[in-house]
Amino acid sequence: MPRTAAAILGRRSARKAACQAGDLPGAGSMRTAYRAKEVSKVWDVGRGRLDRSGTNAMPFSVTEPVSDRVYVAQVLSLFSSVATSTVTAGIFIIVLFIAYQKVGNPVFVAVGIAGCVLNVWRISACLWLRKLASGRVITRDEARRFEAQFAAPHLGFAAALGAFSFLIFRGAQTELHMLTICVAFGYCAGVVANCGSRPVLALGSILLAIGPIICISATKQEPVYSALAVVATALICGAGRSMIVRYDEARKEIAARISSVSMARRDGLTSLPNRLALDEFFNARLALSVTGTVVAVHYVDLDGFKPVNDKYGHAAGDQLLIAVADRLRKAIRMSDMVARLGGDEFAIVQFGLKNEDEAFELSWRVRDAMEQPFAIDQSSILITASLGTIVSADRAANLHHLLQLADTQLYGIKRARHRLRLTATL
Repeated sequence: MPRTAAAILGRRSARKAACQAGDLPGAGSMRTAYRAKEVSKVWDVGRGRLDRSGTNAMPFSVTEPVSDRVYVAQVLSLFSSVATSTVTAGIFIIVLFIAYQKVGNPVFVAVGIAGCVLNVWRISACLWLRKLASGRVITRDEARRFEAQFAAPHLGFAAALGAFSFLIFRGAQTELHMLTICVAFGYCAGVVANCGSRPVLALGSILLAIGPIICISATKQEPVYSALAVVATALICGAGRSMIVRYDEARKEIAARISSVSMARRDGLTSLPNRLALDEFFNARLALSVTGTVVAVHYVDLDGFKPVNDKYGHAAGDQLLIAVADRLRKAIRMSDMVARLGGDEFAIVQFGLKNEDEAFELSWRVRDAMEQPFAIDQSSILITASLGTIVSADRAANLHHLLQLADTQLYGIKRARHRLRLTATL
């Protein structure tokens, strides 16, 4: 069952929640103590930017260039399937066994072992990278590292296959030559199909696998082998040209698809994700959540936003919402998501929290961020924010239900604060 943060943290956390609402004395001293624990903060009020020197600050942006997201999509397609690699590994082992039976050269054993190890590494890397990328927002830098981790065993196996082909073509067994050609060209066809989105990687693998066959065939000074060298070279050139054309077309198609999907899941004013994007993010991350961790849902409502609209106009109100969204982005972790629900209401979802205190840390960061003045049209505008926080360890939780609970808690806090002010006035 989902629980409010105050209910599950006991007396200490209940006091912290009450101080947040302004119900108990000592709120100011508690906040001072909390700030003393935080890393140093330097606000650039004019730009609305928070610079943190601590490790807890992990900026998150939902406005990455489309070119970066296209690159990420192309890299992720490299390890979308391991079927081709598995089939290639099996065929390589069979051909290696046949070649060793025919020739009996111990060098084949060394090359074969290297090829098998690299194939296992290649398949394992694909499975591991798929697991790492599943349900996560991947940045361009992460995608670059993923591509390098994929390329190392991939190019290594291509080199092992090229070395195997070189040893075979140095011999005189014509039947082994034909078998090796089938294996090498079959491998290259798989490379074009699976790695065509990254032409440099694909062409490098093809040259490593086919290059030795072309070189040996060209030096044999026999018409059949000379023709083989010419045909193989022409096929490589044609494959390269085809991959470049497909790469350009795929890049444009992915860019158009990403732009279309992004527009449907993004708030038009603040560029934050909208409720649809937040719901998809929640469901995807919930399916991958680790046992023993909790999820936190924060409902954020701005205090004093309507007077800003009344005093400064709706244009200033829009600028304020944009500035608020920017600060919220900088307050959360990279793995969290903040979305605009509508008007002056926002929601933040956190997964992978070790304990409920981490949810409270974010709520205090958000409150502190909102208390800093906003520079809007040469005016310094002060607002605050109220937060309702729900923490749940239920892996069957529903985002809509958790948001309702957080919203209920939020307005309970607001009512309690209002009663306290009326009492103080009376």
